[in-house]
Amino acid sequence: MSKIEVDTIAPQSGTTVTLGESGDSINVTPGAIKDSSGNVIISKSGTTVTLGASGDTVSVASGAEFVGGGIQWQSDIKTSAFTAVAGEGYWINTTSAAVTVTLPASASVGDEIEFTDYARTWGTNAVTLNPNSLNFQGNTSPNPFYNTDGQHVRIVYSGATQGWIPTVDDDVTLETPQTYSADFLVVAGGGGNSNAASGGGGGAGGFRTSTQTVNGGTVITVTVGDGGSGDSNGSNSSISGSGLTTITSAGGGKGGTNSSTGSSGGSGGGGSGGNYSNESGGPGNTPSTSPSQGNNGGNGSASAPYYGAGGGGGANGIGSNGAGSGAGNGGNGTASSITGSSVTYAGGGGGATYDGGASGGGGSGGGGNGGVRTPPYTNRGTDGTANTGGGAGGSITDSPANTPFPRNGGKGVVIISVPTASYSGTTTGSPTVTTSGSNTIMQFNGSGSYTA
Repeated sequence: MSKIEVDTIAPQSGTTVTLGESGDSINVTPGAIKDSSGNVIISKSGTTVTLGASGDTVSVASGAEFVGGGIQWQSDIKTSAFTAVAGEGYWINTTSAAVTVTLPASASVGDEIEFTDYARTWGTNAVTLNPNSLNFQGNTSPNPFYNTDGQHVRIVYSGATQGWIPTVDDDVTLETPQTYSADFLVVAGGGGNSNAASGGGGGAGGFRTSTQTVNGGTVITVTVGDGGSGDSNGSNSSISGSGLTTITSAGGGKGGTNSSTGSSGGSGGGGSGGNYSNESGGPGNTPSTSPSQGNNGGNGSASAPYYGAGGGGGANGIGSNGAGSGAGNGGNGTASSITGSSVTYAGGGGGATYDGGASGGGGSGGGGNGGVRTPPYTNRGTDGTANTGGGAGGSITDSPANTPFPRNGGKGVVIISVPTASYSGTTTGSPTVTTSGSNTIMQFNGSGSYTA
């Protein structure tokens, strides 16, 4: 079958193409319009063939096929910024520097442009396409860029809605990923307590917030730390993902026992009561928990008759010191409205007291209450509240068996808030999903992920 090599041509009737008005033209590719035998029948001047009068025709052999003339590859190698022209192909050499290509300011459906990595260096110096006010894959920003060695790209204009669409780019990815702002709350597990006649309160889990820009398609990995089990610190909570600043909150320090001081962590654990030894509360901020995530635990007391233990530090307050009259309270936590309502997290655990003194109350935000070492030893303190990062209340032992009654820190929590219009709905780990105003909120009570 013969072909007439043209870019655009008027509708055909049978085997004759008729132009309607004097001055109507046929745009052709370099070369000529040829008949079925390959003979030139109309030569071109520049890129346009103009017929002289209304009714002039171009006659071709029966069954001729009208096709586009294809991409015209340019002989000059592009090494710096330039403006592309529809119907042309370009060799782009980025050996020395990245190159920005400005696309045409206007385009027609079916316009094509091609680009090829001349020296296989796009992975080092990328090629960026400036859409020049037209859409690219349906978006006006960000500018698409190509950064794979040896990459070849063909884009075709589809119309105003989607604009330029890559039909070949070696990986056929969305080159204009959309960004949006996300808010994060990351609370670690609270510290525990065990093995003390009057144990110090556990420190609250570290409390951190962050607002970051995320790219559509980014997988955000969520880790939710457990509360400390008995005589142990809480576990860290974190969020991470490509292009994000990783946020890690440190587990709360364990409360002091008969043989150890309170430990440092997101917040410090309180010191043990001094019936056996006067242990001081652990610090809440050490270099390992920078930036600040909480506060110090209180000191235990060596004063009779009740040898009160110190309270664990909270996100918003230090733990109180123990005294001869009773134990210290846990430090208060910090309120957040990321869910749409004000909720307080990361309270320190209250300290325990010996033989009938006043026990320490847990700090607001899930801190457990301290126990009282008085027969029948039923007031053993309480655990930190789950998914608040609250520290454990100070534990006790009975007498004369000295059996410990461990108290556990509250598990941490991670909460992500994104604009509902941008929410993808793709999660793992079964977060609780709610809405507030124009935002969708995901509360992770266990580890999982969200794909932005």
